[in-house]
Amino acid sequence: MTRVDRRSLLLSATAAAIPGLASAQAGGKPVKILVGYGAGGAVDVIARAIAQRLQADLGLLFIVDNKPGAGSNLAIKATIDAPADGSTLLMAANAVAANMALYQPQPFDAERDLVAISLVGRVPVVIAVNPASPYQTLAQLVAAAKGKPNTINYATPGNGATPHLAVELFTRAAGIDLFHVPYKGGAQAITDVIGGQVPVLAVNALEVLPHARSGKLRVLAVLSASRAATLPDVPTIAESGYPGFEASVWYGLMGPAAMPRDKVAQLHGAVQRALATQDIKDRLAAVGGEVAPATQEAFAAHLKAEHARYERLIRAAKITPD
Repeated sequence: MTRVDRRSLLLSATAAAIPGLASAQAGGKPVKILVGYGAGGAVDVIARAIAQRLQADLGLLFIVDNKPGAGSNLAIKATIDAPADGSTLLMAANAVAANMALYQPQPFDAERDLVAISLVGRVPVVIAVNPASPYQTLAQLVAAAKGKPNTINYATPGNGATPHLAVELFTRAAGIDLFHVPYKGGAQAITDVIGGQVPVLAVNALEVLPHARSGKLRVLAVLSASRAATLPDVPTIAESGYPGFEASVWYGLMGPAAMPRDKVAQLHGAVQRALATQDIKDRLAAVGGEVAPATQEAFAAHLKAEHARYERLIRAAKITPD
């Protein structure tokens, strides 16, 4: 048997051993889901969970392709420039709305250059402190900030990151001023808050979860409408005295603007079926989030509203990217 024959036989055996892979390989062109962040983060975890369900549902091979850089702009632009045949998709997050105002000149127009296929889920931003901190509640942090404006530092994964924008929105709602300390990602921000170098932290629930469970961080509030299943004892921002305020990291599947409408509708339907499964609900709950089924129109309207909200904030606070 030649080397080529042996390789073909091995590939065939591998496909047969993995449920759904053989039919996916035979079903047509593989589909890439681009993720503008590194492996292991919330966007990556959610993209991989959805990819598995779409592969089983549609009989196509779905591959998650991590393309971090420029605040996720590299992945966004790669999607915009890809053939509009449904073979390249984007698992987008808040940055697709915020970056249009954050970066100058404007790097893209998401409403013009991309099509909103389906919202997928939300993971709340959380505000946390070192356990040795004097702040036992969000109310105590707010009271302290009002007594000494702009002297309490808070760490985030970077300028213009969703947690940064969330805290900026919150400080305006609470009438306080905090001093922002941007990091190059959430890991170092968490390390410095645990180490006591910075008193307050804002990140997504996935990143803070293991440290909250181990007692290395105390979470004061989740900035979502309902409590996180993974942090059931932590009050929401509304329960902390700020009803109507919400700041979550949201995720949605998008594609190049010129994708055929029937392909968009097919993918939308498959995502909605995936979100109805207990498996996907459990996977999002495990990272502190929840599924967000919605129509294509609702996702497009959400994207437009988020763009407007972030544009006002970024201009008013004079926020620039790292």
